[in-house]
Amino acid sequence: MMEPTVAALSSKTGPIAGPEGYPTWHALARFSLVRLCVALALLLVFLPSSMAQWPTEGLLALSLWVSLGYTLLVLLGILSLYRRWPSKEQQVQLAVFLDIVAFTFLMYANGGARSAPGLLLAISVASGSLLMAGRLSLLFASFATLGVITQEVFARLYLDAAPGSLTRAGLLGITFFTVALLGHVLYRRIQETEQLAARRQVDIDDLSKLSEFILESMDTGVLVVDGRQRLRLMNGAAIRLLGLSRSSTGRRLQDVAPKLAGWVRSQRGNRAPHIPAESVRVGEQELRPICRPLGEGTEAGALVFLLDNRELMRETQQIKLASLGRLTASIAHNIRNPLSAVSHAGQLLAESPALEEQDRRLLDIIRRNSGRIDDVIESVLHLSHRKATPEVIELAPWLRDYCAELRETRGLSPENLRLVGTRALLRVEMDPRHLRQIMSNLCDNALKYAADTPEEVRIEIRTHSD
Repeated sequence: MMEPTVAALSSKTGPIAGPEGYPTWHALARFSLVRLCVALALLLVFLPSSMAQWPTEGLLALSLWVSLGYTLLVLLGILSLYRRWPSKEQQVQLAVFLDIVAFTFLMYANGGARSAPGLLLAISVASGSLLMAGRLSLLFASFATLGVITQEVFARLYLDAAPGSLTRAGLLGITFFTVALLGHVLYRRIQETEQLAARRQVDIDDLSKLSEFILESMDTGVLVVDGRQRLRLMNGAAIRLLGLSRSSTGRRLQDVAPKLAGWVRSQRGNRAPHIPAESVRVGEQELRPICRPLGEGTEAGALVFLLDNRELMRETQQIKLASLGRLTASIAHNIRNPLSAVSHAGQLLAESPALEEQDRRLLDIIRRNSGRIDDVIESVLHLSHRKATPEVIELAPWLRDYCAELRETRGLSPENLRLVGTRALLRVEMDPRHLRQIMSNLCDNALKYAADTPEEVRIEIRTHSD
């Protein structure tokens, strides 16, 4: 199973790489498609009107020729777009200037500024402003205004146009500049929105990778099922506990774990706190699931946590052992206080000159066993704190001293406790308190269970050098 890695989170204050800068080839293709539709529409409008006059020199014939030439040039532009030559910016500029020239001629042929081609000029100026990211927008508006005024002046001088035509041309020019400025502002807003969307996408990707890493790092199994109990998400722990594979995503929970599916089905609508259920057996695993619905109603999905029952038992055992260690340490401290008093009293009593030899022997036994009990307490304290102080021990003399002490404290004869093979020079490295505790447990068990009476016990302690 491949472990996920956490991607480096992007700085929210640093530059965010946005989408491809305008004009894009895709946007340019849509602009060319719109221009082709306009060109074909112009042909349909003017072809029937001039059919009877073909090929006359009148204004209707001019509209037809302009529409036909405009259509051919648009098709040529589409071909250059397919070959991606010249550059995107140059193609936009050529297209807008072509529209200005063509629509100006159509305005001249159809009544000047009051005719419909003036609106087409405004659309072309706005489109060019957006495609060029606000650049050259005022230039497009200026050329369009200049074209409209020029054709109006020409019509006024040579065709006796109405006196109000120049006013309409001026108003149309103001419209071009307004549209260009609005296009520039609109692009800036679009650009800010795209940058914000790109930044949010980076944040979402980082959060998704972080969430995936956290889920895969959890020892608790995590399942997400939809309303039809189909598996939508599983982390590595869930795959391991259920004995599945990554390809199981999308399968029904009923098919892979019927008992778990039945339990999840019984939990629909249950808004109880996160309380583990009784054990649910899945294959060879004993699991304790926790279910949390992901919405209201029976069609909502569910989030299921899978706790390994064996792991819970190990944790419980660890808690018990830790509590037992603290209790043992507390008992050892409480025993050490009266033991210190006994040892101190024995030392004071040993200083009395009136003691007989028998009494001194008894005091010596008290001192040795008090020291032994103190060593046992120290060993227990070390075990409760998980500490050990290993030392290099000469095994033969240590065993001789231990056997002599054991014979004296247990009243054993040399026949009951024998020490064999102590001539070899053997050294061991371990905590002497722990070694004494081990030997005491072994010998005490032998005295207790090997025979009915201590006199019948035969204990032999052997050392080997190999």
